[in-house]
Amino acid sequence: MTSITRIFDLLDLYRSEFSGKADVFGYKQNNQWHTVSSEKYIEHCDSVSRAVLAYGLSPGDRVATIMGNRPEWNYLDMGILQAGCIHVPIYPTISTENYEYIFLDAEIKLLVVGCSEAYNRVKNILHHIPSLKGVYSIDKIKGIKHWNDFLEKGRRFNVPENLASIRQHILPDAVATLIYTSGTTGKPKGVMLTHHNMVSNFLTLSKILEPRKVTRALSFLPLCHVYERILNYLYQYLGISVYYAEHIDRIRDNMKEVSPEIFCAVPRVLEKSYATIIRKGRNLKGIRKLIFFWALNIGHKFELEKAGNISYKIKHRIADRLIFSKWRVAFGNRLGIIVSGGAPLQPRLARVFWAAGIQVIEGYGLTETSPVIAVGTFEPGGVKFGTVGKVLEGVDVKLADDGEILVKGPNVMKGYLNRPDRNAEVFDSEGWFHTGDVGEFVEGVYLKITDRKKEIFKTSSGKYIAPQVVENRVKESPFIESVMVIGENRNYPSALIVPNFEYLRSWCNAKGIEYTTDSEMTTLTVIQDRIRREINEINSSLDRTSQIKKFIVMPKTWTVQSGELSPTLKVRRKFMHEKYAALIASMYDQEAEPVKKRKDKDKPDKSYKK
Repeated sequence: MTSITRIFDLLDLYRSEFSGKADVFGYKQNNQWHTVSSEKYIEHCDSVSRAVLAYGLSPGDRVATIMGNRPEWNYLDMGILQAGCIHVPIYPTISTENYEYIFLDAEIKLLVVGCSEAYNRVKNILHHIPSLKGVYSIDKIKGIKHWNDFLEKGRRFNVPENLASIRQHILPDAVATLIYTSGTTGKPKGVMLTHHNMVSNFLTLSKILEPRKVTRALSFLPLCHVYERILNYLYQYLGISVYYAEHIDRIRDNMKEVSPEIFCAVPRVLEKSYATIIRKGRNLKGIRKLIFFWALNIGHKFELEKAGNISYKIKHRIADRLIFSKWRVAFGNRLGIIVSGGAPLQPRLARVFWAAGIQVIEGYGLTETSPVIAVGTFEPGGVKFGTVGKVLEGVDVKLADDGEILVKGPNVMKGYLNRPDRNAEVFDSEGWFHTGDVGEFVEGVYLKITDRKKEIFKTSSGKYIAPQVVENRVKESPFIESVMVIGENRNYPSALIVPNFEYLRSWCNAKGIEYTTDSEMTTLTVIQDRIRREINEINSSLDRTSQIKKFIVMPKTWTVQSGELSPTLKVRRKFMHEKYAALIASMYDQEAEPVKKRKDKDKPDKSYKK
């Protein structure tokens, strides 16, 4: 097989081993599925490279993209890289403030957006970016140049010998991409990943998947995230066709249309799929409902690498024929593998999917590690429920005295762009990268994540949230004294909020609202609505994934004496999670009771303003 040392060397596979492949990528447009051949893939990538060179860009210059999953993402990615430049893929849903920071920090020279929504988010700041030479869009948008113009620019700049020379001089240790992640100060950090970082990761992963017969994958997690991106490279290395889902809400329909054998997901996707299945089971009647939940119980008892007794085997076979086989049909009838990452997966979900004949392989990693550190495998003993599998071949992991996971290996980043202070914090004197996660080894082999040392957390969708950033924004409101943002492994961020009772009292007096006690006032609809208006206003300035979806107004102030605050007046998060566990759970319970209304004949007008 062709030697792969730089990411764009994957294109050589489509010139040799996979030449003539009809469906390197698949995408749906105007209600029809279309495919991209290996010849078209190479042609578009080369045109992108030449267009980049036509703009006068040099190796090391940065090109940013803001778009969803589509074949053009790959044309740009490979084209940028084989021209020696650095690809800066950016989330389509971050705040304007963060876009401007990233554009300036990375000194981007070109920008390509996917659609008008992405362009509208950045159009008002583009004149603030002195390094920017050009802006293009994939969809047609009035006022900016179209993608076809970009390709045509490359076709006219037809100097293949120049491109070949540039390719030849790009070293594996050259930075390939800048991926910006959340920071505790609110400023994103640009993670510098080299070709070697990422190539080493997907080549090692290929040894896990290679023996298995997989021909088609469905892709729906954002390619701008390193998790889906590394799988995208893995699929290409193995010649697996990649079909891009229309939208995350259309996954189930697209799975039936495409019939993939593999996809990667975050736990939230599996949770929603499982919830849909359970909801349908509850709608069944009589004996069919009894059989459904009997089979579900069998699935929850599923164990790996265990012969089990004959009774269980017979029951599982019956459950598979009557119930689980129908699950597989719902997933396209060919799905055999789901790679889960980005957040911890509930073991009971892993068990029931395995019982249904769909092997869920859980992994762990960070953007800074390209990303995979540990992952389950298909060999005997390769998976243990409740863990993230074995440490990846070629990667070294050790646990610090406090349990923090430390990593060395070819996948570990070159560092953060323009942030020597942060580099000094995450790399110790021996070169170990400090992940900020706490873990342990189960049976001395399987890595288990037990906690997060740093306060940044992930939602169940795999999105990083920096709670202090959000909390500092919330506390800018005169109505709010204290706040704790919650969301670790949950579907969305929520918050516990303590009002500024002194300010609240004066506001009530101005509005003619009788103030009784702090505790009673927090239960009133008019107070809840006023706080909600504050939160909605704050949310408008935050990235979509950081926005607070639900909150509870607390009845009294947090103090050192009552335990919520440390002696330095910092919120004691672990204590809070324990003390207010029931309240926190209620914000993620669909059947939570609505906000209590004031039992008072003289209900005040709710249309108050600040």
